Amino acid sequence: MSIDSIPVRVMAIEQVAPLIREFKLEAIEGKLPAFSPGSHVQVIMPGEAREIRNAYSLCSDPAMPRRYSIAVRLQEDSRGGSSFMHGEVNVGDELAITPPANLFAPVMAARKHLLIAGGVGITPFMSYIPELKRQGAEFELHYLYRGSQTGAYLDQLQQQLGSALHRYDSGQGNKCDLSTVLSDQGPGTHVYICGPESLIEGVCSTAKALGWPESLIHYEAFAAPEPGEPFKAQLTRSGKTLDVAADESLLEALEREGIAVPNLCRGGVCGQCATPVIEGAVEHRDEFLSADEKANGGCIMPCVSRAAGKHLTLDI
Repeated sequence: MSIDSIPVRVMAIEQVAPLIREFKLEAIEGKLPAFSPGSHVQVIMPGEAREIRNAYSLCSDPAMPRRYSIAVRLQEDSRGGSSFMHGEVNVGDELAITPPANLFAPVMAARKHLLIAGGVGITPFMSYIPELKRQGAEFELHYLYRGSQTGAYLDQLQQQLGSALHRYDSGQGNKCDLSTVLSDQGPGTHVYICGPESLIEGVCSTAKALGWPESLIHYEAFAAPEPGEPFKAQLTRSGKTLDVAADESLLEALEREGIAVPNLCRGGVCGQCATPVIEGAVEHRDEFLSADEKANGGCIMPCVSRAAGKHLTLDI
């Protein structure tokens, strides 16, 4: 077990939507670290070919950190993480998680908080809501889901929020008019989006078209690295040459060889895993580097980006 991991025990499992299970976790020894609204942890899971690390938002109340809750959607194209959590994990089992990290904290100075969730993207907002209520903050939640698959925590949210909850079940033909939602907001409102890439892109593009400053738009998505062509990575400092398979990320290949690379999100957002590139073209898939930095080609986010050819030489 990694020295940066926390051993936890699964205390309860609940099916909170047809494809979503909630797992309640407690520390095996000592106490779990405190966390802030919007935090996530990585769950470290054994895989057949390699260790799997998936990031999941904490959906419990930050004021009650004795027990963490995460919710996992079973993905049809699972790379092993969601199928492991749904098919292999039982109450009483031991897991390992990383300490909480936060890349999606609410801006508490905002005059109003507009929360837009898609499917399992409701999870970070489950930690927002208790804190926003304690602070007496003005907020509303727009929740897009398909009732036959997702729609977790609906009864709980309805009781907590009343008219501040706006529900859109696409399976029932209910659609959210993003333009109307975003137009009907006063100055100083911040919008937060978590869900599939299509929802994030839709909200961001609509908000920008309506004149929202980028500083008021916040989003989070934990996207699994997409497969690509296999390639070789030559590491100048360690003298190793790695074969990166089509279905694994460069970061996973580095970890497989025992080469530790700092990382928080594993989704191309935080920039923690930035690695210098000495030679080779990069297929950039991250949301961190600027267009100029990507064009320069001097850096890669190995959690999601890959070689654009057959070979990369890295300063690592």
